Amino acid sequence: MFAEIVPDICAALDLQDAYRERRALRVWGSVVGETISRMTTVENFNRGVLYVRVHNPSWRNELSMRKRNIATRLNEALGKDMVRDIVFR
Repeated sequence: MFAEIVPDICAALDLQDAYRERRALRVWGSVVGETISRMTTVENFNRGVLYVRVHNPSWRNELSMRKRNIATRLNEALGKDMVRDIVFR
């Protein structure tokens, strides 16, 4: 029940961007899929940059090549162009 009204509360308090930033952290797994989700940990989202810890160097390289596609899919899931860049560490 409460989860249904959170977006309305955030809109009333002009916190939509903050809500979407937190949501970006939550939707990561559904956007990238189970395999990538298991190999990564989303650490932070700040000023349009999503910071993701990758548990394997070869996966970090692969994800770096896919980051534009991943950012596009994240923005579609968020309903707004919020993810400008993804930093894989």
